[in-house]
Amino acid sequence: MEDARERSAYHCVSLRMPRKVESDEHMPSLRGLYAITNGPRDDLRQAVAAALSGGARVIQYRDKTTDQARRLAEANALAGLCREHAVPLIINDDIELARACRAAGVHLGADDRDIATARQRLGDQAIIGISCYASLERARSAVDQGADYVAFGAFHASSTKPLAQRATSQILREATTLGVPVVAIGGITADNAAALIDAGADCVAVISSLFDADDIEAAARSFSQLFS
Repeated sequence: MEDARERSAYHCVSLRMPRKVESDEHMPSLRGLYAITNGPRDDLRQAVAAALSGGARVIQYRDKTTDQARRLAEANALAGLCREHAVPLIINDDIELARACRAAGVHLGADDRDIATARQRLGDQAIIGISCYASLERARSAVDQGADYVAFGAFHASSTKPLAQRATSQILREATTLGVPVVAIGGITADNAAALIDAGADCVAVISSLFDADDIEAAARSFSQLFS
């Protein structure tokens, strides 16, 4: 049963909740830099705009705070920005926030709600991604349940999740048979990303090496050029 408090939380700060994600971007060509935000930060919109200018092909809004009003305002701003660039906005973990801001989809981890709930709340056109860590079995199950892409990692030491289970490039090779885009994540830099792409990653998901860079647009471009 859905948590009524969660379902109503964004009604407090939004005048209208759409019935489903309204996007014509369902399953765009997911290949390239998958940029994950590192907020809260005052310059979030400008940072994401720089990443998009550098060629980011997917933006994920990731904010683990509980400030619902700020998160909705930021998600709405990023949703509009991403639509201008014809790039999907994915919301980390929060199905109701994705619904409220009309994002292209949601990314779910092991402790989040299930794919069926996300699909019911967001609609058939939503992009639903799943963290599979180092488990091909979890990825197969996710695809069987309707996941649109799967993510594996961490492949390298990560300051965002220092205790994350490590994955190897072999899982990327094996995952190419799943029939959905494969995302690599975890400690990825412009220096180590090429090997993951060669192993089968359709996207490399990057946080620190992108959004902590002095020049975000240039950093994004350095990743994007690896897919040329």
